[in-house]
Amino acid sequence: MGFELIFDPLFRMPFAVGLIMSALLPLLGNLLRLRDEWLAALGLAYLAGASGLIGLAFGIPAVLGAPLGAVAGALAKSFGHFRGNTVYAMMVIVGWATTMLVASNSALGSVMGHALIEGQLYFAGVLHLGAAIAVGALSLLLLPLLIPALVRGRLIPGHEISNRRRAWQRNIGFDLLAALGMAIGAGTLGLMAAFALAFVPPWAAFRVARNWRHCRWISVGIATVAYVLAFMIALVFDQPFGPVLVAVLVLMTGTVVTIRSYYRCQR
Repeated sequence: MGFELIFDPLFRMPFAVGLIMSALLPLLGNLLRLRDEWLAALGLAYLAGASGLIGLAFGIPAVLGAPLGAVAGALAKSFGHFRGNTVYAMMVIVGWATTMLVASNSALGSVMGHALIEGQLYFAGVLHLGAAIAVGALSLLLLPLLIPALVRGRLIPGHEISNRRRAWQRNIGFDLLAALGMAIGAGTLGLMAAFALAFVPPWAAFRVARNWRHCRWISVGIATVAYVLAFMIALVFDQPFGPVLVAVLVLMTGTVVTIRSYYRCQR
C-alpha cells in the first residue's frame, strides 16, 4: 500500500522532489565532512530557514526566499576567510534567532515557523521540482570539477597554498553550491530533514567505506533508501515526514555501523 502511494498523482511530484534532494545532499555532506565543516549543513539550513520565513512574510515562496540567506552566509564565510565550524555555529545562532523573531512578529505566526523547520514536502509543486532539478543539474555539472580539487586540497594542503587563486575560486564555488543545495533542501524537506541527509549518511560512510568512491555510493545509498522508507511510513501511518526521515536515517546508519564494527572485530 505504501509503495503504491508513491505513484499516486497527488504524491508523485513531492516524492520526485525529495528523491532528488536525498541523492544530492549526502554528496555535499561528504565534502563538508572531508573539510571538517560538517556543521555548515546546519548553519546554512538555519539561514535558509530564516530567509525563507522572511520571504513568506512578504508573499515569496520559501523555496525562492531560502537561497538568499544561505548564499549570503556562504559569501560571508568565503570573503571573511573563516575556516572550521565556528562560523557555522554563529549561523545557527543567527538563523534560529531570526526565525523565532520573524515567526513571533509576523502574521504568519509560529505555525509557519514550525512548518518550515519540519518541512512541507507533501505540498511541493512545480516550483519546488524546478528548483530541485536546477540545483541537481548544477551539481552534476560542477561536482566532477570540484571534487578532485577539494580532495587534493585536503590531502595535499601544500598544493592549495601554492595555488591560492585557484583554491579561492574552488572554495567559494563549493560554498555557494552547498548553500544552494541546503537552501532548496530546507525549503522542501524541512530544516532538520535536510541537515540529517547531509550529516548522518556521510558520518556512517566515513566510518565504513574503504575509499572515497565507496564513501559516495554508501552515503547516497543510505540516504535514498531511508528517504523512500520514510516517505511510505509517513504516508501510511499519517506521521510528519521530517521526524520519520530522521528516525529512519539514525536506525539505518546505526545498523550499518554496528554490522561493520562486528565484522571488523571478527577479523
